[in-house]
Amino acid sequence: MVAAVLAGLSLLSLLTCGYLAWGSRQGSAGEAPGNLLGEEPAAGATSSQPHIIFILADDQGFRDVGYHGSEIRTPTLDKLAAEGVKLENYYVQPMCTPSRSQLITGKYQIHTGLQHSIIRPTQPNCLPLDNVTLPQKLKEVGYSTHMVGKWHLGFYRRECMPTQRGFDSFFGSLLGSGDYYTHFKCDSPGICGYDLYENDNAAWDHDNGIYSTQMYTQKVQQILASHNPRKPIFLYIAYQAVHSPLQAPGRYFEHYRSINNINRRRYAAMLACLDEAINNVTLALRKYGYYENSIIIYSSDNGGQPMAGGSNWPLRGSKGTYWEGGIRAVGFVHSPLLKNKGSVCKELVHITDWFPTLITLAEGQIDEDIQLDGYDVWETISEGRRSPRVDILHNIDPIYTKAKNGSWAAGYGIWNTAIQSAIRVNHWKLLTGNPGYSDWVPPQAFSNAGPNRWHNERVSWSAGKTVWLFNITADPYERVDLSARHPEVVKQLLRRLSQFNKTAVPVRYPPKDPRSNPKLNGGVWGPWFKEDEKKKKSDKGKGGNKQRKSKNKKKAS
Repeated sequence: MVAAVLAGLSLLSLLTCGYLAWGSRQGSAGEAPGNLLGEEPAAGATSSQPHIIFILADDQGFRDVGYHGSEIRTPTLDKLAAEGVKLENYYVQPMCTPSRSQLITGKYQIHTGLQHSIIRPTQPNCLPLDNVTLPQKLKEVGYSTHMVGKWHLGFYRRECMPTQRGFDSFFGSLLGSGDYYTHFKCDSPGICGYDLYENDNAAWDHDNGIYSTQMYTQKVQQILASHNPRKPIFLYIAYQAVHSPLQAPGRYFEHYRSINNINRRRYAAMLACLDEAINNVTLALRKYGYYENSIIIYSSDNGGQPMAGGSNWPLRGSKGTYWEGGIRAVGFVHSPLLKNKGSVCKELVHITDWFPTLITLAEGQIDEDIQLDGYDVWETISEGRRSPRVDILHNIDPIYTKAKNGSWAAGYGIWNTAIQSAIRVNHWKLLTGNPGYSDWVPPQAFSNAGPNRWHNERVSWSAGKTVWLFNITADPYERVDLSARHPEVVKQLLRRLSQFNKTAVPVRYPPKDPRSNPKLNGGVWGPWFKEDEKKKKSDKGKGGNKQRKSKNKKKAS
């Protein structure tokens, strides 16, 4: 008997990172109340509207999933993707705020004013309030809407907070990054604060040193346990992982001791924990009766950052660039409602497409006056039909003009190639300006303490080059520049860029506001701009004008 028990314990010790079979009890990246038996509750009068679970990973590289050949084990993601539809021509934006804004509005950055960089913690900026959001549209048709995780769409005014933008509840962080255990973030020396919120208030009660991936998963389980599965729910889970700082609980390093590169090893542990967390979310969906009528969407928000352990091999470039390594993402859909399960979708899909796709699935209406850039791609994903999308404006950033040799002449008088921009039309992709870090970083680059740039592949450019053209279908790794060979195609895409640019709204990128300092807000990052202060200032200004007018009258008399 004792031998049998010991044998059982030995077998359990071989299980990776606490994984157990689908429908068995909970792993430890977020413990659910009670035991998960994987049993569906008794059927009732369920809604025809599907439960929507959107999981957004942070900075996960294109190669960093098992089914793309990674040495990092991701059994949950592999299984969910294999049983669903893998999106292998799927695009996002190269950084955090741009991807999140396009997901939640269905609009390109040029149509929200967020086309430059990200929203910084000290900037009086947020997703413009006149933009209707995805959770707002889902609430209109009866959905409960909940967000857990990273917001990063601005918070300087109370009206910018997630609970004011359509979410019934919010638990997570407002900024782009922070410590996974203490939830503190320093934007610059002396400008530091706490960044964990529950709805509109700092969540000091949850400051228990719990790793954020596990803490967020526990919150998701609580939401699912307390909600009625016969009523539709939209759950947006925006994990902090695997964004820097590179932190993970010690036990997740067990299978990655052989990785010499410390950043890659930490990154691998973080991704292993994230994969386990998603397993536990899926188990909770099954336990509480959501799974059979659910749609699970998984996406990274941008490419990986090699200097922080991420890998986009064999794609070119990294996070923050418009090369494929910065914008082509890991993505899949898993759902019992899919018609073509176990398939691969190679049709063009962009992160803006989720807005109209999910609203249509939820039986909602898209107002005619909302000028969307996204398309309904459900039939493309579920049934294997052609995508309605034939182009993607990756971005036009009129502020980022670091290509010193860019000119109107280089753009055939159609476009100033000093401007950083990128566009995809059918098979063709055009880049102008300075697209960013352009190396290919192969797996062996992580073999040393590096990453060792001697392993990287580079292309020497002729001086002053500011235009590139690639056939992405034939050359997904962007190795052969065709701009000199096909000038007519270059001109066509430059004209398309020019057409898009005519519809752009002014860039919103204000200077930092000293009132944002958490020291002035109880040590917490949070809204600092108050309407009553603005009114007082304007009233004071009006009073001053009146006084000056009366003085002028006296002088005149």
